[in-house]
Amino acid sequence: MEEAYEVADAALAGEDERLIDELGDLLFQTYFLALLLEERGAGDLAAVARGIREKLVRRHPHVFGETEAASAGAVKRRWEELKTEQEGREGVFHHVPDSLPALLLAQKVQRRAASVGFEYTDAAGAFADLVDEVEELRVELPTVDPPPETEPSARHADELGDVLFACVNVARRLNVDPELALRGATARFRHRVEEAEQLAAADGLLFAELPLAEQDRFFDLAKDGGGR
Repeated sequence: MEEAYEVADAALAGEDERLIDELGDLLFQTYFLALLLEERGAGDLAAVARGIREKLVRRHPHVFGETEAASAGAVKRRWEELKTEQEGREGVFHHVPDSLPALLLAQKVQRRAASVGFEYTDAAGAFADLVDEVEELRVELPTVDPPPETEPSARHADELGDVLFACVNVARRLNVDPELALRGATARFRHRVEEAEQLAAADGLLFAELPLAEQDRFFDLAKDGGGR
């Protein structure tokens, strides 16, 4: 998992040389796990390659066969049908691993539900649900913040989880990958705080020692490109 995230980070940064290096690390994991299979007599790298080739051909008859698909949605629907018909998978959420990162797990679960028609008809419906969930969380907010590093309220955790799940649903309807969107927002925030710190230092000030109002002022300058 760690190697896969490092590959994603290098790809998103557009750093080709680092991407080559990180892909090598990920490829090593594939070879290593295949070797363990071979030592147990359970398979080998060739079996892995054959398996993915057969799966691609089987699940994409519109590419490798005579089937026609009018849209990307039709491709996805047929994909789910083929997995049920040919691979014996049953239930809406078959083979969805609980070990997936939370955002990806939510996205995959929502896609499976959508594959059987259980979803809002449009992005506006998903957004309205998000607004409702945010309001429910707002109602549950305490008048005084709980002390740090204490056990959270089960109610707060549930309501916040509903908000995050609804956010993923809006992202899915907008064809936005929530993991990449959140990573992008985090990167922008980090860059702007670092820029604000530098702007404060240019004025002879230590950002960490400034009151919040002054930190906000430098943060806003950083958002505006550092202009005065």
